[in-house]
Amino acid sequence: MTSEQIDFKKLDALLEQERAFLLEGDLEGLATLLPVKEKLVEILLSDALTNRDTIEPLEDKLKRNQLLLDGALDGIRAVAARLAALRQVRSALDTYDAQGRKQSVATQTPPKVEKRA
Repeated sequence: MTSEQIDFKKLDALLEQERAFLLEGDLEGLATLLPVKEKLVEILLSDALTNRDTIEPLEDKLKRNQLLLDGALDGIRAVAARLAALRQVRSALDTYDAQGRKQSVATQTPPKVEKRA
């Protein structure tokens, strides 16, 4: 077995692990794969013409995982935007005047901690 075949199998297994982490939402696990993935992709792409037959089957998995990564990033951005909106609501009240101009009125109430038994 050549080193290219070994690298292909390692990258194939890594892409499957990456998919599993993405589906589970395990961002920490995903981060651990990045250095290994970069190294394996670099090895395979070092001579892309020679390795074309080896790389081609991985393209679908790479595209699939990229779509999952894009979806995860969209979700993270949506959560960040929602949290920012919630912080804004706590610190100010937005109103509109008769001409339709937006005005923010700062609220001075400190955050409360409510204990429930």
